[in-house]
Amino acid sequence: MAQLGKASSKKSKPSYIGAIVGVAVVLFLFGIVGWFFLNIRKTGDYFKESIQVHTYLNRDAGKKQIDSLTQYISALPYANRVEYVTKEKAMQKWNSANDTTWKQFLNNNPLPESIDFYVKADHVEKDSLNLLASNLQLIFPGVISEFQFPTETVAKVSQFVKTAALIFLIAAIILTIIVVFSIDNTIRLAMYSNRFLIKTMQMVGATRGFIAKPINQRAVINGLIASAIAIALVWLTVVVVESLRPEFKLLHDNTGLLLLFLIIVLLGVTITLASTHRSVIKYLRMKLDDLY
Repeated sequence: MAQLGKASSKKSKPSYIGAIVGVAVVLFLFGIVGWFFLNIRKTGDYFKESIQVHTYLNRDAGKKQIDSLTQYISALPYANRVEYVTKEKAMQKWNSANDTTWKQFLNNNPLPESIDFYVKADHVEKDSLNLLASNLQLIFPGVISEFQFPTETVAKVSQFVKTAALIFLIAAIILTIIVVFSIDNTIRLAMYSNRFLIKTMQMVGATRGFIAKPINQRAVINGLIASAIAIALVWLTVVVVESLRPEFKLLHDNTGLLLLFLIIVLLGVTITLASTHRSVIKYLRMKLDDLY
């Protein structure tokens, strides 16, 4: 009986390696899709936060009023890179982006002063910016002549982000289901080769808890190993892609990657442990003849 246990134990080791590799591959594919989702989200945020808002000032606005408006906008938690653009700065910006033939026909600088700023991604919506414009006009009456932002661009970017997020959310849900079933099948196949070892331990008087405990512990370790391999492969893929295509570095999100890696670990350990424990209980309940 002891020899049978030893033989079964030796036979079970290769199945652990196969299970770890199988789970690692599935988790790696999940991680790659998750990374693409992060890139889509960051791409949308990047484009949103590249949209500049212009608050054009009345020509008779006083310096104190302009300073107050600039401070107010700078204090907004969702405003970035706030800049007071004088008529001279406005002319320099215009000349750098356009031809200067207008100087031949106009003696005075026709460009208005403005306060230009960018807005954090979650506030780049047509309704939010229109509400901000109304509030500024109400708080600083007579100071602002026009509040301008590319309405069509904002609408298109917002729609793109929502559509892409919805598509990837559906894909993530489907992939998660596939991952769960794939890992479950991999573990069940691995445990199938250990069914006689489990039954042998039960036949010599071992309790269910005594049998399940070391196998469950091993399942947790296997899940952690598989998760570590998957995370390493995902990180290596990110590094290689960012080295080959430097523009991806603009989308790099350490917080998002850490969250993705945590999800990979939780999936790897939880599903591996649940599948292993369920297989152990299944074989303990089966009759010896049914194992063949």
